[in-house]
Amino acid sequence: MLLFAGLECTSEEVMSRTFHIAIDGPVAAGKGTVSRLVADRLGFLYVDTGAMYRVAALLGIKAGVDLQDESTLVKLVGDANIEMRNPTSQEKDGRLTTVLVDDEDVSWEIRTEKVGQGASIVAAHPKIRQVLVKKQQQIAANQNVIMEGRDITHKVLPQAQLKIYLTGGETIRAKRRHLQLLTKGQDVSFEEVFTQLLERDQRDMNRKTDPLKIIPEDWVIDSSDFLIEQVVELIVGKARVMMGD
Repeated sequence: MLLFAGLECTSEEVMSRTFHIAIDGPVAAGKGTVSRLVADRLGFLYVDTGAMYRVAALLGIKAGVDLQDESTLVKLVGDANIEMRNPTSQEKDGRLTTVLVDDEDVSWEIRTEKVGQGASIVAAHPKIRQVLVKKQQQIAANQNVIMEGRDITHKVLPQAQLKIYLTGGETIRAKRRHLQLLTKGQDVSFEEVFTQLLERDQRDMNRKTDPLKIIPEDWVIDSSDFLIEQVVELIVGKARVMMGD
């Protein structure tokens, strides 16, 4: 039983009063930027589930834990208080979302390439995924959200009204990722970024637990030939029609 607007409701009743947009797709497909802009346009909460896996990796790295050590990582993540919110006016520094771990702002600390690679490793652990999926579902339980990641449409929010698979060509995605890292002051070659992107794709798609995949209900959008704003317009327009606006 959940509390919604002061009334006790079942999870099914809450779902009928909220609207959920679930977006899956590979790294550097533009999911974060698109989701942030759609959230602003619709007044939704933007939830970056990938940031949660980055937090798990960061916790392990800081503690000097082997990222293959699932049981120790599960305890670290379970004991940590992870919060996520839309950036406040004082946090408009280019971030897409604000991530707090035990009240410490780690929004930029989790965005390094090292943590990103670590996130892909820890995301393969079934028990880590169980812990974080539960947290993600609790966030979405009683509010309108746009949530993006790699298993949102079929695992985290299977009842979402709008399901999207956002993708793009490998070279284009690598160029986007490379530019993003250079903008953040990280000295990395395109070749290195491209190789890591291909490795990340393989890990994400070949996980034994909740692999990245397209499901029949997905609206597949290839962003290769679209501007970000065009993708945003497509999603906002479809969501408003579905909500009856």
